[in-house]
Amino acid sequence: MSNKRVVVALGRSAFGKNLPEQQHGVTIAASAIADLIQMKYQVVITHSNGPQVGMIHTAMNEFSQRHEGYTPAPMSVCNAMSQGYIGYDLQNAIRTELLNRGIYKPVCTIITQVKVDPFDRAFNKPIKSIGRILNDAEAEEEKKKGNFVTKEEDGWRRIIASPAPIEVYELDSIRMLADAGHVVIAAGGGGIPVLEQGTRLKGASAVIEKDAVAAKLAHELDADVLLFLTSDEQITIHKGTDEERKLGHIHLDEAFQIIDSGLLSQNDLSPKLSAAAQFVSNGPNRIAISTKLDKAKEGIREKVGTFVEA
Repeated sequence: MSNKRVVVALGRSAFGKNLPEQQHGVTIAASAIADLIQMKYQVVITHSNGPQVGMIHTAMNEFSQRHEGYTPAPMSVCNAMSQGYIGYDLQNAIRTELLNRGIYKPVCTIITQVKVDPFDRAFNKPIKSIGRILNDAEAEEEKKKGNFVTKEEDGWRRIIASPAPIEVYELDSIRMLADAGHVVIAAGGGGIPVLEQGTRLKGASAVIEKDAVAAKLAHELDADVLLFLTSDEQITIHKGTDEERKLGHIHLDEAFQIIDSGLLSQNDLSPKLSAAAQFVSNGPNRIAISTKLDKAKEGIREKVGTFVEA
């Protein structure tokens, strides 16, 4: 039986787009996590928050427009709210699943902050859409505030930066709890991006690529496995062409070649494969796995999925 540590990164599709879908999604995720725990893995979980943080951001800003005396919520606050909102459902679902299997393990969620560089070039070239559709007048107001917007089919949307993660501030707490046998949910949505201002941490108007934070967290915790659970059993290149190929076991060198070739879209699978390669290259005897959420057990046994190894 294994005593290895795995960092599980739950993908964007895990929790759906609304509360009922999320509550259904966490039960599926909880079953996958419980399977790993029964296999004696030490489990730390991180997750996407894409639809959820967008809903929170939209709701808070719409509310402030309709009620005098209220102000819009900054992106960092919306991110923190999404970590608590998803963590609440997920930790309870995991606890229930474990107890139903006769297993008692504490499960907790840590609101996690991640340091970013204020001079990161990403702040000059934002790529992540956030919030509701804006009309022309609202888009102009955002521009006057110094914010970036982009034209879409139905109007405009605000876009924000996606800087690289530098440091996970709550890492010592995450490690201590994991070492004590707790199931830890941390760095949801890539963590809350913050800037150091003396002794104060100030939220940045940004979102961090969740896969990059998963790789950093796995590295800092000296995990044996980084497990991405997504909507696909394997990563596919040349998708929809005669050269379509599903990636099985690939060496680290091949992973870097695929990344450099641009065969994977920047906003989809490229960050995931990049994070997998980074994690594997930064330590010995590591493996990164990407497979479907309901195939976690088969994936960890290297039966189904894409596997990046040195």
